[in-house]
Amino acid sequence: MLARSVVTAAAGRPHRDDVLIAGGGLLCGLLLWALGLHGGPSLLGLPPSLTLAALTAMSLAELIRRTAPPAALAVAVPALALDICSGTLVATVVMFTDVVYAAVLYGSAGAARRIPLHSVVVTVLGAAVLTALWHNPQVVLAVIGLALITIAPASTGLMLREHREAAEAARLRAERIALLAERDRAQAVARERARMARELHDMVANHLSAIAIHSTAAQSIDDPSATREALGVIRENSVQGLAEMRRLIGLLRDPGATGADGAPAATPTLDGLDALLDQARTSGAGSGLTFVLDDARGPRGAGAAPEPAAPAELAAYRIVQESLTNALKHAAPGEVRIRLAREPDGALTVAVRSPFAARPRPRAPGSGTGLIGMRERTALLGGEFRAGPAEGPDGRVWLVRAALPAEEETL
Repeated sequence: MLARSVVTAAAGRPHRDDVLIAGGGLLCGLLLWALGLHGGPSLLGLPPSLTLAALTAMSLAELIRRTAPPAALAVAVPALALDICSGTLVATVVMFTDVVYAAVLYGSAGAARRIPLHSVVVTVLGAAVLTALWHNPQVVLAVIGLALITIAPASTGLMLREHREAAEAARLRAERIALLAERDRAQAVARERARMARELHDMVANHLSAIAIHSTAAQSIDDPSATREALGVIRENSVQGLAEMRRLIGLLRDPGATGADGAPAATPTLDGLDALLDQARTSGAGSGLTFVLDDARGPRGAGAAPEPAAPAELAAYRIVQESLTNALKHAAPGEVRIRLAREPDGALTVAVRSPFAARPRPRAPGSGTGLIGMRERTALLGGEFRAGPAEGPDGRVWLVRAALPAEEETL
């Protein structure tokens, strides 16, 4: 309805309801005139027939009450004065109250503030003039009537306008909240998809890299025993990769899922690094790589530095896992050293150093997202990450270093 009113106003045509109000008021006034139901004698010697002119003018004001409220009020005020001076018709007075009401409701914000104030001023002045000129107790009734045709419609229009504005503000606020909620939902979905991609990559890439390396070795070495050994490693990594995939799929389907033995599905921690290094030693045996773990986290228990949070341990494990996978793919023969340290405030430092040398192509293909995933994991915890070539004690090395805070960053 409000949108239709705006379109009608823009087109300059009277609203359909305004046409009905104007026509009904005009017919009602003519009927009262025909029945001789006048409000009283005319004043200032004006002929009673001028009440019909006032009625017609008020009806025209009703036609533009919505499309041009200021003009309607400008026509209605002199029409009411003419009607009172020539013998009042009730229909004209009632239509005047509607014009005042419409001027407040459909007019500008400034008019909505001024008209109620002006109506009070007019009523007060009218009361003062009537009291001074007409020494009769009925002046009280006259003042009440004046207030009913000025203050009452203006106040009603103002209250309804404020209600509509409040409803519109609430609607806009609800739309804004819905938009923000949809944006938050989309961001949450994007973050969850990125997290799932990191988990899938970190869990599967290590096993698939080992499979690719040993399958290449089995194809290039014409040695039945080496082939059997490579097939054993391939089978072991395939089984482990499938088991981790099943674990992740189970967690995605049911966050409270348990393993085959009924125990909760385990999240990798730094205590599992020994098994991870044993697997890397097996996969890198034919590439001239050795793996050394330097655990400098210090003692645990009372008096020791606080333990890192579970997300920090998981991130450290995945960073080491991905670094070992990259070393198996790209590192030159030599020693790969993993160092863990815990700061006094509980922050965890992970450093993986592997021999660096330009290779024509990696030992196994990769997706190119390993470093991105490690950097994202560190950033989500509010830590610092650095990866790139550096100078080591035995020459040029590839260094991956991450500093993970003791607690998750509060966003």
